[in-house]
Amino acid sequence: MEATRSAFEEVVSLRQAKQLIQCMAHEQSFLLLSPPGLGKSELVYEAAREAGLPCRSLLGTQIAPEDVSGIPRIVGERSVFCPPRVLLPEKPEPFCLFLDELPACSPDVQKAFYSLLLERRLGEHALPKGTWVVAAGNRLQDRALVRAMSSALVNRVTILQLRVDTDDWLAWAQRAGVRSEIRNFIATIPDALMRPVPAEPVPFSTPRAWAMLSRALDMAEKAGFLSSELRRALAFGRLSPEDAVVFCALAEDSIGAVRPLEDYLRKPELLPKGDSARWFILDCIRQFVRDGRAAGIKPAVINRFLRSLSHEHQLLTLNDMVETWGSLGRTAPCTTSCARSRHEHRVRSLSRRPRHPCADHEGPAAGHRAVPASGRACRRGACRNRCARADDGRLCLRPAAGESCLHGEALRRRSRLRARP
Repeated sequence: MEATRSAFEEVVSLRQAKQLIQCMAHEQSFLLLSPPGLGKSELVYEAAREAGLPCRSLLGTQIAPEDVSGIPRIVGERSVFCPPRVLLPEKPEPFCLFLDELPACSPDVQKAFYSLLLERRLGEHALPKGTWVVAAGNRLQDRALVRAMSSALVNRVTILQLRVDTDDWLAWAQRAGVRSEIRNFIATIPDALMRPVPAEPVPFSTPRAWAMLSRALDMAEKAGFLSSELRRALAFGRLSPEDAVVFCALAEDSIGAVRPLEDYLRKPELLPKGDSARWFILDCIRQFVRDGRAAGIKPAVINRFLRSLSHEHQLLTLNDMVETWGSLGRTAPCTTSCARSRHEHRVRSLSRRPRHPCADHEGPAAGHRAVPASGRACRRGACRNRCARADDGRLCLRPAAGESCLHGEALRRRSRLRARP
């Protein structure tokens, strides 16, 4: 069982799958498996187009067994099965046969494909030499009305588990004319390109969804009625809700092309002025730092970047990542502009020092001025009365309650301390 699980965890990118198809699909049949919307059909059409082969497709959910084996007719005293023209064209020239949604076929249709997948034959008719046979479909866990495939079918094909590659998709998207704001969004948030299949039948982000959203926005813009409300309606009708929210906010804020995140760290003035765009870039920078990709940036650059942010943006940037930022900037979490209070850091550092005999004061090391227990810095001269330990001339600190420390009260406390066993 472990071996089976590990085998199905081995995945290839769309580019790698296309190379394998073009290399050996003329002799071996392939079955491409992936979640919906990854781009399996487009991959097969593109591979055949580059090889100069016409592509003929059959949709497994819309055919019957006789659509594969053919209709019998009487020739003399014998019956001859005549396969459909899409599977056996009149001219014996090689082509690409694409069997879409093969895992969704009924068991009878799957059995009808046995000889086609292994022997490249339909009854007594052989496919033209050099013909490709490529099938595709979804997985059982994708909740896409997929049937269990028989072991005999699985043993007749090479199964390729596909994954999405962001760089490959971005290169394809640029060639296909996908809108620039979509390409910039995916380049900044690669995880938004392909989200897991949701438990409920609701829209979710896939490469196909992003490409179709781009086409829909182009048509609405060409017609002259693309508005913020329409953009949100189209986005929420195609994408995962979390991606639709951020994408629409950035599109309405006109963020433009996103620079490399190191540029924003080195030059904070490059951060977008709009609130939505700025929050978005800061969240990307948080992920950039969390992944350890900012380790090569100098501490002075990190400190200057943090000081340039407003207190609200500092809180967002440092939330749950104080130690991570501190390791990069060393003193970044303790600066006066840091979201963490400088007083908190001072109180924490003084907590290891010995207590002053006066209960209202936090005692410092010798030669240093004490700090009140409340964390407020003592103002020199605020308390002119000296406690029992202040005989060397050091000023006693103001108590936490804000009242002056009385010399007599300090003496009484000192007597009580000495009387303790």
